[in-house]
Amino acid sequence: MHTPTDEQAHAVDAFRGGHHLVLQAGAGTGKTSTLGLLAAGTPRRGRYLAFNKDIARDAAARFPRTVTCKTAHATAYAALGHRYTSRLGSPRQPAWKTGQALGITRPVRIGNQEVSSRTLSHTVLRTVSRYCHSADRTLARHHVPPLRGLNTAGAHTELAQQVLPFARKAWNDLQNPEQGVVRFEHDHYLKMWALTEPRIEADFLLLDEAQDTNPVLEEVFTAQRTNAQLVMVGDSAQAIYGWRGARDVMTGFDATPLTLTRSFRFGPLLAEEANRWLGLAEAPIRLTGTEAIATEVGPVQRPDAVLCRTNIGAMTEVMQLLTAGRRVALTRGGSQLASLALAARDLKDGRRTSHPELVLFPSWGELQDYAAHDPAGRDLQPFADLIDTHGPDAILTAVDQLIDETHADVTVSTAHTAKGREWPTVRIGNDFPPPKDTDQHDDQGRPIPEPVSDTDARLAYVAVTRARHHLDLGGLSWINDHPVLAS
Repeated sequence: MHTPTDEQAHAVDAFRGGHHLVLQAGAGTGKTSTLGLLAAGTPRRGRYLAFNKDIARDAAARFPRTVTCKTAHATAYAALGHRYTSRLGSPRQPAWKTGQALGITRPVRIGNQEVSSRTLSHTVLRTVSRYCHSADRTLARHHVPPLRGLNTAGAHTELAQQVLPFARKAWNDLQNPEQGVVRFEHDHYLKMWALTEPRIEADFLLLDEAQDTNPVLEEVFTAQRTNAQLVMVGDSAQAIYGWRGARDVMTGFDATPLTLTRSFRFGPLLAEEANRWLGLAEAPIRLTGTEAIATEVGPVQRPDAVLCRTNIGAMTEVMQLLTAGRRVALTRGGSQLASLALAARDLKDGRRTSHPELVLFPSWGELQDYAAHDPAGRDLQPFADLIDTHGPDAILTAVDQLIDETHADVTVSTAHTAKGREWPTVRIGNDFPPPKDTDQHDDQGRPIPEPVSDTDARLAYVAVTRARHHLDLGGLSWINDHPVLAS
């Protein structure tokens, strides 16, 4: 452990003073080491709530024995989830089979769209998942996910009327610890545990990756403030999971605000690049790099990792790298790419698919038209091009060629999946589009682009800060010509 920085020493002093703390820790600033310093300086018993099992396992080796390191799910499992062990091991089955067992047997028509029983079944299960991520006590209309093609408030209300009775039936099914027709997931017992309004026995609680906390866990955590000292740690600028129910709970948390801003991952040049995106995201911190670390920003011929915005972008990179003869790994394997390829094959063969991205397209031709001509479908254009160029079977074959990271020349990942990771050299994939042009023009007659959105800036910040020594901006190079840059 290096000598604590002034910011780390200040955090230790504030913790010893008994204050609730919210610690904004930028990329690579040693947040886990700082939490270890807090825990090592007190004989009190604490609990560290980690984002995933790997983080919890790593933390357990670094924290004193007075601190129990677990995920929120492991905590909930010990309290309540173990009663459902027999159901957790049940085999996977298609959503339509679960829907059939719940009584979904025919399609429904909403406006000019026919929603198949398969789509309805899938939507019911996603509704239950969204409810489980929320702090709500009962299922409601806003838990029903939007579907492409049913974007109006009226259409969504009609969809919810069809979905909610089955969603409530599914939730009731999940209450039985012995048997049921809905596959029991870990988020189900976490929600059940939260509904019991649990008290966590500890003198202090450390919540890691707080910016990506689901409301269900936020409610449990904040309810402990009368019986435990609470410490939230994370990076608001890395709040990139809003699409799956998470929200940044740090900004409004009633606690003493502290920061960690010196990155031990990279040097000043990359810190400067990170700060550009932090400014665009209106983040509360800016980073300082470590002078002793040599870091470059410029083209990389053979990067250790290529980071993409979407699974479709990752699929494109994988195909290009394999064609170039590289040995390729994909973080979390190729199951998501395979499911997209299988969905495309269904559409090309004249069958509808239940894949959530493609569920409302009746045919491959409809998807092609949507991708080519509808502004809302431009994110699907690379996917349509890829399938039309290679075909679904070639992509499935490519997935079979993927190898383990330890033996790969290059790792392909989405920026979301790369969160918490780092590599010596990183290239940004080509699926990070620049903002669209507005109707306004500058003095030279060039169109003025829209501002960079908070969501895009945060994801870009995560992506660029995965590199230790060399960053190739690649698909984010457009930022160099964007007229509105961060200060």
